[in-house]
Amino acid sequence: MRRIALALGSNMGDSAEILQGAIDDLAAVDGIEITAVSAVFETEPVGGPEQKAYLNAVAIGGTLLDDVSLLAATQQIEQGWHRVREVRWGPRTLDVDILAIDDEIIATEDLVVPHPRAHERGFVLVPWLDVDPDAVIAGRGRVGQLVAAVDVTGVRKTSVVLAVPDHGGAQ
Repeated sequence: MRRIALALGSNMGDSAEILQGAIDDLAAVDGIEITAVSAVFETEPVGGPEQKAYLNAVAIGGTLLDDVSLLAATQQIEQGWHRVREVRWGPRTLDVDILAIDDEIIATEDLVVPHPRAHERGFVLVPWLDVDPDAVIAGRGRVGQLVAAVDVTGVRKTSVVLAVPDHGGAQ
Protein backbone atom coordinates (compact mmCIF):
# COMPACT_ATOMS: atom_id res chain seq x y z
CA MET A 1 0.00 0.00 0.00
CA ARG A 2 1.36 3.42 -0.96
CA ARG A 3 1.22 6.20 1.65
CA ILE A 4 -0.86 9.21 0.61
CA ALA A 5 -1.38 12.73 1.93
CA LEU A 6 -4.52 14.56 0.83
CA ALA A 7 -5.43 18.21 1.43
CA LEU A 8 -9.09 19.08 1.98
CA GLY A 9 -10.63 22.51 1.90
CA SER A 10 -14.09 24.08 1.90
CA ASN A 11 -15.56 27.56 2.22
CA MET A 12 -19.14 27.08 1.02
CA GLY A 13 -21.99 25.49 2.93
CA ASP A 14 -21.37 23.70 6.23
CA SER A 15 -17.63 23.29 5.68
CA ALA A 16 -17.04 21.17 8.80
CA GLU A 17 -19.77 18.73 7.75
CA ILE A 18 -18.43 18.69 4.19
CA LEU A 19 -14.87 17.93 5.31
CA GLN A 20 -16.09 15.07 7.52
CA GLY A 21 -18.22 13.79 4.66
CA ALA A 22 -15.23 13.88 2.33
CA ILE A 23 -13.12 11.91 4.83
CA ASP A 24 -15.91 9.33 5.12
CA ASP A 25 -16.29 9.20 1.33
CA LEU A 26 -12.55 8.71 0.83
CA ALA A 27 -12.50 5.88 3.37
CA ALA A 28 -15.43 4.22 1.60
CA VAL A 29 -13.47 3.93 -1.66
CA ASP A 30 -12.19 0.39 -2.18
CA GLY A 31 -8.40 0.76 -2.21
CA ILE A 32 -8.17 3.86 0.01
CA GLU A 33 -7.60 3.78 3.75
CA ILE A 34 -7.60 6.95 5.88
CA THR A 35 -5.52 6.45 9.03
CA ALA A 36 -5.14 9.98 10.44
CA VAL A 37 -6.64 13.43 10.01
CA SER A 38 -5.18 16.75 11.12
CA ALA A 39 -6.86 19.33 13.24
CA VAL A 40 -9.06 21.66 11.22
CA PHE A 41 -7.65 25.10 10.48
CA GLU A 42 -9.50 28.23 9.41
CA THR A 43 -7.49 29.99 6.74
CA GLU A 44 -7.75 33.21 4.83
CA PRO A 45 -8.23 32.69 1.06
CA VAL A 46 -5.10 32.91 -1.09
CA GLY A 47 -5.50 34.41 -4.55
CA GLY A 48 -8.76 34.48 -6.46
CA PRO A 49 -11.80 36.67 -5.85
CA GLU A 50 -12.92 38.03 -2.48
CA GLN A 51 -14.49 35.19 -0.51
CA LYS A 52 -14.97 33.88 3.01
CA ALA A 53 -12.36 31.96 5.00
CA TYR A 54 -11.74 28.26 4.37
CA LEU A 55 -11.65 25.27 6.64
CA ASN A 56 -8.62 23.11 5.77
CA ALA A 57 -7.33 19.74 6.92
CA VAL A 58 -4.91 17.07 5.75
CA ALA A 59 -5.68 13.34 5.73
CA ILE A 60 -3.01 10.65 5.77
CA GLY A 61 -3.57 7.10 4.66
CA GLY A 62 -2.74 4.50 2.10
CA THR A 63 -3.92 3.42 -1.31
CA LEU A 64 -3.80 0.40 -3.55
CA LEU A 65 -5.16 2.49 -6.44
CA ASP A 66 -3.05 3.54 -9.39
CA ASP A 67 -2.52 7.27 -9.91
CA VAL A 68 -5.32 7.71 -12.46
CA SER A 69 -7.84 5.87 -10.27
CA LEU A 70 -6.83 7.82 -7.16
CA LEU A 71 -7.26 11.13 -8.99
CA ALA A 72 -10.61 9.96 -10.40
CA ALA A 73 -11.79 9.00 -6.90
CA THR A 74 -10.86 12.39 -5.41
CA GLN A 75 -12.55 14.23 -8.28
CA GLN A 76 -15.68 12.08 -8.00
CA ILE A 77 -15.89 12.90 -4.29
CA GLU A 78 -15.53 16.62 -5.07
CA GLN A 79 -18.34 16.34 -7.62
CA GLY A 80 -20.48 14.47 -5.10
CA TRP A 81 -20.23 17.56 -2.90
CA HIS A 82 -21.21 19.76 -5.87
CA ARG A 83 -17.74 21.15 -6.56
CA VAL A 84 -17.79 23.60 -9.46
CA ARG A 85 -14.71 24.95 -11.20
CA GLU A 86 -15.92 28.31 -12.47
CA VAL A 87 -13.25 30.66 -11.11
CA ARG A 88 -9.61 29.72 -10.50
CA TRP A 89 -8.97 29.81 -6.73
CA GLY A 90 -12.61 30.74 -6.24
CA PRO A 91 -14.95 29.58 -3.48
CA ARG A 92 -15.76 25.89 -3.38
CA THR A 93 -17.81 23.38 -1.48
CA LEU A 94 -14.92 20.93 -1.49
CA ASP A 95 -11.37 20.71 -2.75
CA VAL A 96 -9.44 17.45 -2.44
CA ASP A 97 -5.81 17.68 -3.57
CA ILE A 98 -3.33 14.84 -3.74
CA LEU A 99 -0.31 16.24 -1.90
CA ALA A 100 1.95 13.21 -1.98
CA ILE A 101 2.06 9.53 -2.86
CA ASP A 102 4.99 7.94 -1.02
CA ASP A 103 8.06 9.82 -2.22
CA GLU A 104 7.01 9.55 -5.86
CA ILE A 105 7.38 12.36 -8.37
CA ILE A 106 4.61 12.27 -10.97
CA ALA A 107 4.16 14.78 -13.78
CA THR A 108 1.37 14.08 -16.24
CA GLU A 109 -1.08 16.38 -17.96
CA ASP A 110 -3.71 15.59 -15.31
CA LEU A 111 -1.68 14.98 -12.17
CA VAL A 112 1.43 16.51 -10.60
CA VAL A 113 2.70 14.96 -7.35
CA PRO A 114 3.92 16.22 -5.03
CA HIS A 115 1.38 19.00 -5.35
CA PRO A 116 3.27 21.79 -7.16
CA ARG A 117 2.39 24.56 -4.66
CA ALA A 118 2.10 22.60 -1.41
CA HIS A 119 5.55 23.71 -0.25
CA GLU A 120 4.56 27.38 -0.34
CA ARG A 121 1.07 27.22 1.19
CA GLY A 122 0.65 27.66 4.92
CA PHE A 123 -2.91 26.34 4.72
CA VAL A 124 -1.47 23.02 3.49
CA LEU A 125 1.78 22.85 5.47
CA VAL A 126 0.36 23.66 8.91
CA PRO A 127 -2.30 20.90 8.91
CA TRP A 128 0.14 18.48 7.24
CA LEU A 129 2.71 19.10 9.97
CA ASP A 130 -0.05 18.67 12.57
CA VAL A 131 -0.96 15.18 11.35
CA ASP A 132 2.48 14.00 10.20
CA PRO A 133 5.43 15.77 11.90
CA ASP A 134 7.93 13.65 9.94
CA ALA A 135 6.42 14.37 6.50
CA VAL A 136 8.75 15.13 3.61
CA ILE A 137 7.78 16.62 0.26
CA ALA A 138 9.81 14.85 -2.40
CA GLY A 139 12.26 17.27 -3.98
CA ARG A 140 11.36 20.05 -1.50
CA GLY A 141 12.25 18.91 2.00
CA ARG A 142 10.72 18.34 5.41
CA VAL A 143 7.30 19.90 5.97
CA GLY A 144 8.49 21.19 9.36
CA GLN A 145 11.26 23.19 7.72
CA LEU A 146 9.10 24.37 4.84
CA VAL A 147 6.38 25.72 7.14
CA ALA A 148 8.97 27.95 8.82
CA ALA A 149 9.60 29.66 5.47
CA VAL A 150 5.98 30.63 4.68
CA ASP A 151 3.52 33.16 6.07
CA VAL A 152 1.09 31.38 8.38
CA THR A 153 -0.54 34.43 9.97
CA GLY A 154 -3.89 33.63 8.31
CA VAL A 155 -3.92 30.01 9.53
CA ARG A 156 -5.82 29.45 12.80
CA LYS A 157 -6.56 26.15 14.54
CA THR A 158 -10.28 25.60 15.18
CA SER A 159 -12.14 23.45 17.67
CA VAL A 160 -13.58 21.32 14.83
CA VAL A 161 -12.53 17.67 15.12
CA LEU A 162 -12.79 15.31 12.18
CA ALA A 163 -13.24 11.63 12.94
CA VAL A 164 -11.00 9.02 11.37
CA PRO A 165 -13.28 6.35 9.90
CA ASP A 166 -13.27 2.99 11.63
CA HIS A 167 -11.52 0.36 9.56
CA GLY A 168 -12.93 -2.54 11.52
CA GLY A 169 -9.92 -2.70 13.82
CA ALA A 170 -7.40 -2.59 10.97
CA GLN A 171 -5.74 0.57 12.27
